[in-house]
Order: sequence, then C-alpha cells, then structure tokens
Amino acid sequence: MTQEKTTLKHEYDLIIIGGGPVGMALALALRGGGVSVLLLEARGLPEKTEDSRPLALSHGSRLILERLGVWKPLPDVTPITTIHISNRGGFGRTVMTADDIGVPALGYVINHHDVFRSMHKALKKCDVDYLTGAQVTRLEASLESGQIEFQHDGVMKKATARLLVLADGGRLTAQIEGVTQHVHDYQQWAVVARIKSECSPKITGRGGSEFTRSPAQAGVAYERFTPDGPVALLPSGDSFALVWTVSPSAAQEILALDDAAFLVRLHDHFGDRLGKLVEAGKRSGFPLTLKYATPVTACRAALIGNAAQTLHPVAGQGFNLGLRDAWELADEVIAAPAETGVPAMLARYRHRRRMDSSTGRVFTDSLVKLFSNDDFVLGSMRGMGLSALDCLPQAKRFVARRMMFGARG
Repeated sequence: MTQEKTTLKHEYDLIIIGGGPVGMALALALRGGGVSVLLLEARGLPEKTEDSRPLALSHGSRLILERLGVWKPLPDVTPITTIHISNRGGFGRTVMTADDIGVPALGYVINHHDVFRSMHKALKKCDVDYLTGAQVTRLEASLESGQIEFQHDGVMKKATARLLVLADGGRLTAQIEGVTQHVHDYQQWAVVARIKSECSPKITGRGGSEFTRSPAQAGVAYERFTPDGPVALLPSGDSFALVWTVSPSAAQEILALDDAAFLVRLHDHFGDRLGKLVEAGKRSGFPLTLKYATPVTACRAALIGNAAQTLHPVAGQGFNLGLRDAWELADEVIAAPAETGVPAMLARYRHRRRMDSSTGRVFTDSLVKLFSNDDFVLGSMRGMGLSALDCLPQAKRFVARRMMFGARG
C-alpha cells in the first residue's frame, strides 16, 4: 500500500518516522517479515523531488540495494574503479584500485533523487502503509508501546507501535527519553557542484592498446586533503561531482562567484591534475557538523541513519552507515518478530551496530582533524602515512574493505 491509501490502522509493529532513502530501505527490508509497518515522510512524493546531490555508495551498499530490489532500475550509475588520495602542498599519495581489492568497483556515484525514486517504486509493490506530507509532532514511549501524533492533510492523527524508528535526521531525538545528542561544529562548509574538465589522458587497455577517456569516464575519484579541508571530485557520467570543504566565510565568497571565477579558484585550490576545468553546474553549500546519539536505542525506540549519526562527508561514509543500520535492524526484527521493540531485541541491535558506528565516526572525525591544518610536523606525518599505505597492499586492502563493508570488513 502507498500514500494513496486513506484508511490506516491505529496499531502497528513498527512506525518508521522519516521516509528518505534510509527509512525506505528499512521498510523494504522488512517486507515479507511478518510485521506491519507504517512509514511517514514529511516531504512530498519522491517523483516531485529534485535533489541532484551526489551519493557515494560503497560496494557493500550496492549489495544491500540489490537485495532490496532497487539497484537495477537506478539510472546513471558511475562506478569508481580507482581512488587517488593526495595531500596538497606535501609529498605522498595513495592509489587504490578495484583490481587490487578484488571487487568490480570500489564504489558508485548516483544522484540522491534517483535512489529516492527507485525505492519509492519498489515500495508501491509492498504491503506498507506509506504517507507523504505527514509531520510527526509528538512521540512518547511506555513499556508496552510507542505512541505518536502526526498531522496529515490538515488533520491531527495518532498511531501506536511496538517499535518507533527515527530515520528523520535527528529532528525528534530530543523527545526520546534517555537519548543524548552530541554535536560538534567543524566550522566548515561543503560546496557541491557538477564539474567538467578538458583533460583526457591516454589509458592503456587490454593487450597494450591505448584509448582516450576523461578521468570521470575512467572511474577515477580524487580525494585531496588541504589545510582548509578535503576536496573530493567523484566521477559522475562524463563529469565530476564536487564536494569542496572550506571555511564558512570562503563558502559564501565561492557561492557568489560567477562560473569562470569559480573554476579558476577551484583549479588553483585543487591543482593541475585534471587540466583546465571548463564547466560548472549549479552550486550549493551547507554547514558541516558531527552529530551522534548515545545510545541509539531507548524504550520502544531505535535511531538509524542521520538520526543515529551525521558524519563529515570525507570518505563518503555517512549514507553507507545508514543503510547498514537499516539492514541490520530489519534482520533483528525478522529473526524474532514477536520480540520487536522489547529490551533484549534492542540490546542485540545496539551491540551489532556499536563497533561499525563508532569506528566510522572516529575514522572520519580523525581524518578531518589530522588533515585539515597546515602544521608542518603533521604534514610530514601525513605524507609518510600515505606513501607507506601505497606500498603495503595488505594494509590498503584492510582500509578499503572497511570503507566498503564497515568495521567488520
């Protein structure tokens, strides 16, 4: 059932608050699991949403989306076959390839709204009560159940469930008793845009033949660390998806530039590795903070995705962590439907996610703090670390597999 359904039940096994890709992934993973689900999304229909932000999916996330039945319909998927990591103004670099790790691709770049729409189409075939334009205003929990109030079509409604799942980015976390939200402002912004380069290097194919492709078409992703923060250029079709970390004041300056001046400034910052940058798409920016909740479960409640942890975009771990949250919570529910929402079941889920979530958080936070400075000693250490990693295939494989599959690799 979808948002067209007008008659809803008042009691469910699960109510998922937040119908973005992570909340949708949980609903899809629960289909056939013998539980009733209500999915509430405050925004409108995905078909009417235009959000061209790039999502960097790990190979592990691809496997999850395949199992959910939403991978094949996705348009414009660009594989990342090589990741080039460097340190601006210093020596040392690391190159990782899919062949080195033994996977078809290290990751994939897709548009946020394409994932949103593909999941929505799959949800139409599921027995899930799904409402868009549903704004949850209040929630509370008792030992027996969780209760919510939400506004839909101008009418205030109520529903109860054995388990409330927050996948809303953390908007309602303050209403969950016993959960604390920790916030650290990085004093950085991310500027995102689509970029084209004129550089078309020669690439050696099988049999030694050479052919010309752009770095984007060749699946090369660049992560370049600078004192202001990392700048990433991810292959996306015949162009790159840019995620440029800068100070708040610099972000406002960059967003106000015309395209020509913007491309010159980006080239000066990134370097000449891609040659001249010739085209820039629409730019947008947003502040960067680290937010995480402790614990991620409470009485009749669980937090997943950005409600559980919102990370810096460096290394592209946030959305992938959220998908693993959804997949493993669904696994716990399906394994013992009768225990949905009880303390023992929530404790098992919390234990399963603790290492993956904390490791991902510490990893990305450490990268930001280690690389976003111009300290000479730290700069030398960074260069030596990148060079050492490039020379140690086993260490490189260890790091890559944990980026693709989480802490358990």
